[in-house]
Amino acid sequence: MSSRVLLIKGKGGLGNRILSAVCGLVYADLTGRDPVIDWRDGSYAPIGENAYPLLFKSPIARECAAFDGVRVPVSPAIWTGHLGRTPQQMIDRFLPDSHSKPTGYRRLCTDLTRLDAPEDIAVFWSYLPKFGRLAGHLHRDPRFSGKSEADVMSEYLQRYFTPNDRVLSAVDGLSAKLGTPSIGVHIRYTDRKIPLHRVRASLHKRLRLMPGAPIFLATDSAQVQAQMQAEFANIHHIPKYLAPDGGRLHWPTSEIEKLHEAENALIDMWQLARCDHLIYSRHSTFSVTSSYLGRMGAAQLDDVDRLSPIVVAKRWIQNYA
Repeated sequence: MSSRVLLIKGKGGLGNRILSAVCGLVYADLTGRDPVIDWRDGSYAPIGENAYPLLFKSPIARECAAFDGVRVPVSPAIWTGHLGRTPQQMIDRFLPDSHSKPTGYRRLCTDLTRLDAPEDIAVFWSYLPKFGRLAGHLHRDPRFSGKSEADVMSEYLQRYFTPNDRVLSAVDGLSAKLGTPSIGVHIRYTDRKIPLHRVRASLHKRLRLMPGAPIFLATDSAQVQAQMQAEFANIHHIPKYLAPDGGRLHWPTSEIEKLHEAENALIDMWQLARCDHLIYSRHSTFSVTSSYLGRMGAAQLDDVDRLSPIVVAKRWIQNYA
């Protein structure tokens, strides 16, 4: 166990924080630091409880709370004396104008362009993965050279993100019920809306190639769920909480059973990964994570935003910013 640590903080939805955490885990290996994942922000467990080891069978031995009172130099220095805080708390206190800036995370994240920060404790946080900024390091490291981003993502997801027993049991049952081949459909339609008409058109086209195939639907919208069930036969979904007003579910102030609903979200994510075909939008990291988990090739994926110049440009900028 190294004396050098990388604290990997979390903020945002499950797809965002999982893929960002993978980026942090890769950076920890690049720099020879022990990774410690800290998801105590209250989105997926009560505030102050680390949701990561509750949701996943964590191979990480160190507890993030052990560093809360540590007062030593930290990279970046803004975290010195504040290691128990969440990114949201740090932004609210120190960077209130940085919520929507693509480079706003940099003041709260150790410098990804270098691997030699001298401080024993470094903090990694970004709203989205930053593999574009790690590309040079990965190319020069024989452990990563020649591997695609998808290969790296899949490898680290398998190593660090095995869901807990309730999630795995539910997914095993669903997979047995659906059989094969099956079609997974992910529709985000609350705080962000993907083009529903493209999803429907893509599904109709896919069913012409796979007639009678069962459909697994994962959505955050009760209205969309009802519409899809009315239009398509043999459609399946898990029982879960859907906000009646279409509002965002997973948030520190949400009045839901946070851990239980987080597990439901993981059931959706892992079941989508087990489908033979996935209809999704690259604008949603939730379903992108599923594609990595399932090691899906291009022939298995229908990305309804693949031709959207706005979405494509935004993702490119976010990867390299």
